[in-house]
Amino acid sequence: MTETYVQGLSVMALGLAIGSFLNVCIYRLPRGESVVSPPSRCPSCGRGLRWFDNVPVLSWLVLRGRCRDCSKPISPMYPLIEVTTGLVFALQFWELGWQPLLGVRLLFAAAMIVLFVVDLQSGHLPNEITYPGVVIGLGASLFLQPGIQSALIGAAAGAGVLLVPAVFYFLWRGVWAMGLGDVKMLAMVGAFLGWELMLVTLFAASLIPSLKLLLRLASILATIKDKVPPLKVLLHLAGIKDEVPLGPYLAASALLSSHFGGPFIRWYLESYYRFWFH
Repeated sequence: MTETYVQGLSVMALGLAIGSFLNVCIYRLPRGESVVSPPSRCPSCGRGLRWFDNVPVLSWLVLRGRCRDCSKPISPMYPLIEVTTGLVFALQFWELGWQPLLGVRLLFAAAMIVLFVVDLQSGHLPNEITYPGVVIGLGASLFLQPGIQSALIGAAAGAGVLLVPAVFYFLWRGVWAMGLGDVKMLAMVGAFLGWELMLVTLFAASLIPSLKLLLRLASILATIKDKVPPLKVLLHLAGIKDEVPLGPYLAASALLSSHFGGPFIRWYLESYYRFWFH
């Protein structure tokens, strides 16, 4: 047991280091910059970071969230991404253990974290992640779960389920209802996780905004209770727009599906069977 915990902490430490690189990707990909060179630098003064200022989480804490050279604040997003990546890596390890699928799932998790933050910040899902992701997911599925058949169906269905209505909307209104980056991202999810977990991802991604809207509704009702007629409340809610793009919901849902999607499918099928046949 102790050995397992030590190994899990080692994988978490790896996640912290990978998270530091993901911060580079998140900052540079939307700007069209190389993620390899030049070395990491302060976003304010442009000075290169010394190796001891680039230790995940610890350096940010020691420097109190400021650049050593210019003393300008460094966003807490950087250690947050590192910690998140470390925790996700540890969860994947404790679920899968040492097996080839672990490496594939860690790569997938890292990609989802990058896509989550980049789309949230810029409304853009970089092709540098989605295109190679589809290829790598399908290639890995030749030898590992979910298997090439499920991966091919998942990639095709993932792209189609978003592309078809988007095309119809474009033909009808002359504008795209969503970015094609979402289409490529869901195809990538299907390639890595298979068609079953792709559907779970899509279901969860559609559910999260609904829960968010319910919370917002409760907040509004609590604020304006007995002050505004119900009709005006409904009109106000009708005008609410969710400014968060679809990509972050897909990324978060894909990470949840990779951990809990299998048990969810088993629970659903068992419940369906008991309801109809018992």
